[in-house]
Amino acid sequence: MEAAMLIPSGFASGFGLTAALIVAIGAQNLFVLRQGLLRRHVAPVVMFCALSDMLLVSAGVLGMGAVVRTIPALVWVMSLGGAVFLAWYGLGALRRAMAPAAMVADERDRPDSLRGTLGRVAAFTYLNPHVYLDTVLLMGAVGGGLPGPARPLFVAGAATASALWFTGLGFGAQLLRPVFARPAAWRVLDGIVAVVMLALAGMLAVRGLGGAAPYLAALYRF
Repeated sequence: MEAAMLIPSGFASGFGLTAALIVAIGAQNLFVLRQGLLRRHVAPVVMFCALSDMLLVSAGVLGMGAVVRTIPALVWVMSLGGAVFLAWYGLGALRRAMAPAAMVADERDRPDSLRGTLGRVAAFTYLNPHVYLDTVLLMGAVGGGLPGPARPLFVAGAATASALWFTGLGFGAQLLRPVFARPAAWRVLDGIVAVVMLALAGMLAVRGLGGAAPYLAALYRF
């Protein structure tokens, strides 16, 4: 009886917690939305995001969160790397938003290669320290605190929520294509992307520089 009760509780906990964390507007979600609107490499992007979430949650449940806590330098290195990447992408979105004549979805940019697209979504996923704080540390702490038989179910629930979210976001974005047939709608979206990316870049830069300060001070004294 007790083992049977682990099935809904473990799966539901992973599903519910992931659903609550994943819906926040962030760099990765905006990128998936934009790829969906452009109909470019949507399936590989959705699959990459969902599999990455499953991998990170699994790592957290298996104890990777404890390793991350023991290497504080890793967080500020990722913060600075993420800040540079997000600033670069945000400035590109700002340039598009300020363009005097934006084009419709099918003509907006030169087609991206699959490798380049996956490289960008990988950067959005793995250069964001919040991914590790939320997915590895928080999810790992909750899932790792469950009884052993419930942990795989927790990961399965989290993976299911992630797959449903990114599938809906990527492929559901096509329902908005009539709206984005107007250049003004693209300029608004790119403006939102620019604000979010640059704000995140600023926050990551502050965190990274703050974390690096003790190391830089020690190097200066040396």
